[in-house]
Amino acid sequence: MTAKICVGQFAGSHGVRGLVKLRSFTAEPADIMTYGPLSDEKGSRRFTVTLQGMVKENFLAKVDGVTSREQAQALAGVRLYVDRAALPATEDEDEFYHADLIGLRAELADGTVYGTVKAIYDFGAGDVLEVRTAGGPLEMLPFSKACVPVVDVRGGRIVVDLPSVIEAREGSGDEDGDEGEEDGDRRGEEGP
Repeated sequence: MTAKICVGQFAGSHGVRGLVKLRSFTAEPADIMTYGPLSDEKGSRRFTVTLQGMVKENFLAKVDGVTSREQAQALAGVRLYVDRAALPATEDEDEFYHADLIGLRAELADGTVYGTVKAIYDFGAGDVLEVRTAGGPLEMLPFSKACVPVVDVRGGRIVVDLPSVIEAREGSGDEDGDEGEEDGDRRGEEGP
């Protein structure tokens, strides 16, 4: 398990008196302040933060020692971490923190080791697991119940059901081979 969990990020300055915009990654955004001291990824800088209000989807925050726009802007992009132990336990076995998945063994249904979970991403269409396969290359898998039917954090593993890969090859789908290039291109644009 990871010792630190990212709970937010400074998103830039606001105004001229040193306020910063703060993006919260917690389930309840205001809870970012309830998990203890915030630090940078290495733990070398600690931030004492007081929430001042909201602007769009970000909090406005006062950071101790930051009094100018330039100081606030220098914090833009700094990710904020708390100790993993400060977070509450999950309420049921189907609930977990994404950070707890990093490093878990990925197995196939028959118990064969497939690889190790390296990262989790959200590109906007749902979470994606990055798995370093036992053979070495990285694979990106949809983090869905269909592809990852079992998440066993306590057991140190996930079970993956690899999706079928359908490759479109020139000439496939046309038994008599009379399909013209134009028809093939148009079908690809319109979808199945």
